[in-house]
Amino acid sequence: MNDATEPQALPGIMPPFQEAALPQYERIHVATATAALSDVFVFLAATAGGVRLGPAHILSFTVATALIYLSNIRVSVHAAGRTRDLRLYGHLIVVSALALFLRGGVLSLLTNSWGWPPSVAILFAVGATLAVTLPGYAYSLSSSAWRLGSGPQWRILAVGLIVYTFVLRLVYLGQTELLPEEAYYWIYSRHLASGYLDHPPMVAWLIGLGTTAFGASQFGVRVSALFCAAATAFFTYRLTRNLFDASSALLAMVLSQVLPFCFAAGMVMTPDTPLIAAWAAELYFLERALVAGRSSAWWGAGLSMGIGLLAKYTIGLLAPAALLFILLDPRSRRWLLRWEPYAAALLALVIFSPVIAWNAQNEWVSFAFQTTRRFAGAPQFALYKLILAALVLMTPTGLLAVAVSLGRGRQQEGDHNEIVDARRKRRFLQVALLVPLAVFAAVSLRHDVKFDWTAEIWLAAFPGMAFVMTSSGAVLPHTLGAKIRAAWIPTILGLLVIYAAGLHFLALGLPGFRYGEHMELTPVGWRDLAQQVNTIAKEIGQTAGAAPLIVGMDRYAIASEVAFYATDGTGVAPETSGAHLFGWTSLMYERWVPAELQAGRTLLLVTWKPQDLTDECVESHAERLGPSKAGMLMRDGTLIRHYYYRVAYGYRSSPKCG
Repeated sequence: MNDATEPQALPGIMPPFQEAALPQYERIHVATATAALSDVFVFLAATAGGVRLGPAHILSFTVATALIYLSNIRVSVHAAGRTRDLRLYGHLIVVSALALFLRGGVLSLLTNSWGWPPSVAILFAVGATLAVTLPGYAYSLSSSAWRLGSGPQWRILAVGLIVYTFVLRLVYLGQTELLPEEAYYWIYSRHLASGYLDHPPMVAWLIGLGTTAFGASQFGVRVSALFCAAATAFFTYRLTRNLFDASSALLAMVLSQVLPFCFAAGMVMTPDTPLIAAWAAELYFLERALVAGRSSAWWGAGLSMGIGLLAKYTIGLLAPAALLFILLDPRSRRWLLRWEPYAAALLALVIFSPVIAWNAQNEWVSFAFQTTRRFAGAPQFALYKLILAALVLMTPTGLLAVAVSLGRGRQQEGDHNEIVDARRKRRFLQVALLVPLAVFAAVSLRHDVKFDWTAEIWLAAFPGMAFVMTSSGAVLPHTLGAKIRAAWIPTILGLLVIYAAGLHFLALGLPGFRYGEHMELTPVGWRDLAQQVNTIAKEIGQTAGAAPLIVGMDRYAIASEVAFYATDGTGVAPETSGAHLFGWTSLMYERWVPAELQAGRTLLLVTWKPQDLTDECVESHAERLGPSKAGMLMRDGTLIRHYYYRVAYGYRSSPKCG
C-alpha cells in the first residue's frame, strides 16, 4: 500500500519541529509532567489513606487523564475542528483503557510479585502509562478513521497492536493463577514420560523446560507459551507473504496474536499451545512443497508434523488435507512418485515413535482415550456447539471474513500462469481449512465436541482473511467486503480491551466486580485454598505421625492446584491424588497414585460439594471418618466460595463403587 499521503506531523501532541512550535512543545511538556506528578501524588495519598492498590491506581490514572485532556488534548481537538467527532473520543477512550489495564499489570508485577514498595512501583506504572497514551493519543488525533490494510499510517497501527499484545502477555504471564489444566500439566512435568493417558508429552516437556529455567512458578509454567506464540506469528507471516504480499502478511500476524484462541494460546500452557505453533509451521512448509514446488520443504513438513504429533494428535488431519490437494492439483501429483513426501512421513513417524512405544507398553490407552473412549457414549447432536465455538474462537467478524476469503471473488487480472497460480494458492488454503473442519463437523453430528477442538484449523484462513483486508473493492462483493473491513478495528480493539480488563481483574480486581465461585473458569482463590489445605494437612500430620495424602474429590483440579500452590516456599509439593481412590475417575492420577498402594493411609479429602464427603463410596473405603468441616476462600475481603474437607483414617482400596 502507498503511504505517501500519510501526514508528516501529529497535530497537537507531536507538531513538526520548528521555532514557532516551541511554545506548543513547552505546553505539551508541562501538561504531561503535571499529569504524571498528579498521578503519583494522588496514588500515594490514596494508598496512605488505606485504599487498596487496584482502586488507588485507577483513581490516580483517572485524575491524570482528565488533566492531560483538559490541558492539552482538548486544545488539539478544537484546533482540528473535531469537537463533535464521536469516533475520535471513542479512540481516546480505548487508548486510555488499554493504558490503564497495562499499567495495572506493571504495578501488580512490581509490588505483588517482585515485592517493590508501591511508592516506587507507581513511577514505573506511570512510565508504562505514558508509553501507551502519548503515541496512542497522537495517533488518534492524526487519523480520523482507523483502518487496517489501507489509509494513512495503518502499518503503525498494526505494529502497535502486535507490540501491545506481546507486552500485555509478558506483564501478566506470571501474575494470574494457573488454570486447573495448567496445574495438571505441571504435574505431568513432575512425572516426565513419553506419553500420558489423555495427551502426548510435549506440554510436559515445555513446562519442565520453563520451570527448570524459572522455577516452579506461574511464569515458569507459561513462559514457553510466549515462544510458541512468536513461532505462530513468524510462520503465519511467512505463509501469507508467500501466498500474497507483505501488507497481507503483517495483517495476518495481527490476527495470529489478537483473535481469541491465538491470544489464549500465547498466555496459557496447554497442549493446544505448541500444537498451534506446529500447525502454523506445517502449513508454511506444505505450501512451500505443494504450491511453490520446493522439494527441500518436505523435511520441514515432516519435522513440523512430528513435533505437532508430540503436542496433540489433531495435527494428523493435515495429512489427508495434503493428499487431497495433491490429487486435485495437476502440478502436485508428481509428488506421488517422488521419495520426498514419504521421507517426510517417515521423519514424522520417527519423531512420534516415543509416543507409540509408550502406548504399546501401556495397553494403547492414550490412543484409545482419544478415539474409542471419546465416542463410546450415547449419540448426541453437537453441531451447534461447533458453530458456537467458532463464533467465540474467531468472532463473528472473523467468520464473515473467512466466508468471503473462501469465495472465488472476481477474476484476477494477469496472464494465464498468474491466474492459475492464484487459483492454486486459494485451493491450498481451502483444502487446509475445510478438510479438518469437515471431520469435526461430521463428528459433531453424533458425538459431543470440545470447545477448543477446532482452534488451530482456523490458521489456514488467516492469509485469505488478511488479503481481504488489503484488497481493493474490485476483488470483493462491494458491500459485504466494505462492512467486514470496517468491522475489524472495533472487533480487534474490543478484544484487546476485554483481554486487558480480564487480566487486570484477575491480578488486581476491578471496582464493582466480584470474583465468581467457578474457580476452574476464573482462576482466583487456588493459592488460598492450597495454603489452607496444606496447613490442615500439617496439623493432621503432627497428630497422626505421618502427613496425610491430600485427595481432591474431582478429576484433577483440586489435587493439581493444591500440589502447585502448597509448596510453602520450599519447592516441595505435598502428595496429592484424585477421586479414583473411591471408584471415580481422575485421569493420570490413577497411574501416578495407584489405589492399591495407599492401603491403611490417612487421607485428607477436599471438595466443593459437602455431599461428596458423605457418599457411601467414601464411607466404605475408610475404617473411620472424622467430622466434615467447611472453609472459606477470600479475596480482597470478599468471599469467593466455600470448600469442605474431612479426614479418612485407614484407607481401604478393595470396595468398588461409583
